[in-house]
Amino acid sequence: MIYADLHLHSKYSRAVSKNCDLKNLRLGALSKGLNLLATSDYTHPLWFKELKQSLTESPHEGFYYYEDNKDVLFVAGTEIANIYSDGKKVRKVHNLIFSPSLEEASQVNDLLSKRANLAADGRPIIGKTSSAELVEIIESVSKKNYLIPAHAWTPWFGVFGSKSGYDSLKEAFEDKTRSIFAIETGLSSDPEMNWKLSQLDDIAFISNSDAHSPHPWRLGRECNAFDFTDKELSYDALFKAIRERNDNFKYTIEVDPAYGKYHVDGHRSCGFSCEPQETKKLNDLCPKCGKPLVIGVLNRVEELADRPVGEKPEKTIPFKKLLPLHELVSAVLKTSLASKKVMTECEKIMTLGTELFILLEASEEELSTKTSKQVINAIISNRKEELKIKPGFDGEYGELLFQEP
Repeated sequence: MIYADLHLHSKYSRAVSKNCDLKNLRLGALSKGLNLLATSDYTHPLWFKELKQSLTESPHEGFYYYEDNKDVLFVAGTEIANIYSDGKKVRKVHNLIFSPSLEEASQVNDLLSKRANLAADGRPIIGKTSSAELVEIIESVSKKNYLIPAHAWTPWFGVFGSKSGYDSLKEAFEDKTRSIFAIETGLSSDPEMNWKLSQLDDIAFISNSDAHSPHPWRLGRECNAFDFTDKELSYDALFKAIRERNDNFKYTIEVDPAYGKYHVDGHRSCGFSCEPQETKKLNDLCPKCGKPLVIGVLNRVEELADRPVGEKPEKTIPFKKLLPLHELVSAVLKTSLASKKVMTECEKIMTLGTELFILLEASEEELSTKTSKQVINAIISNRKEELKIKPGFDGEYGELLFQEP
């Protein structure tokens, strides 16, 4: 199985760990069980220079190895922040771009550098350029350059976001809508939520981490599972699988959407959150201070939905809901994610294999040789999708409410 995380960031993006270099991203991928990563941030001149120096072409067309290490593949990818006014309102939309080679990526950079200072941030702001215009720019280099809207429902920067997004892909991409064959669902939504919109019936859903560090509770927390023979694996095959949702695209791994930072409505400063029905009663205002609530993903999906929960389109890709191992151990041990206790316990468990192996496949018998019954119960409950989570809101992650059986 090929596990791919196609949205992360380098050390050149704002609010990203300085450890996010190729070496540490590769090591993090190996620990997690990932086989394919996006380079991310290829628009940044210094990062692109590192990519050119450190990546070598693999036998799999369109993919690269880090130096001579053949265990993790990289694909040229980046994220763009499009901020522009369309006459109705100011739009702020993050878009992922993928290129079939570093050569095409370089040509994209040449064109974008005429519109923005690409050295300012690994996720550059391209002002006065609409999402539709961005498609036109990248396709002028190659029809194999693809744009996929990032974390499509995030209030502030999603194509459907409650703050500055659109009500449809057609409204956002106009005559370039035909070029959009997938969206990234983001941490605060999952495929089942997106199935409620018939306008997305022909759109594939991908899931990625948007990791800002190589920590195992960030990298690969959401990812995509593909099944290719060694001979089949290539850039073209990957995006054909996504576009067609064919048999090579097996499933996505999702965190529970309640874990995401914008799942329900709320006001972080007041510590207040609520479900959409309550928001309506409150007229979208915080009952503690009277300021507007940040409308979360659940509410926004319901606003645009035209199909009830439980119904789904004819063609769908399965998904599995999993929280990262460190989240589980942290909840059991009642201490922070990055604590020495949690790190030590997880390292011990992962002598059995990668984190994805632990979460998806390791038997209770195998786990019992490395960890406590409480941690085993958490892993099995996670696998059975039985965990309870206090939903995230207004930039706060959801909280795992772990109770021992």
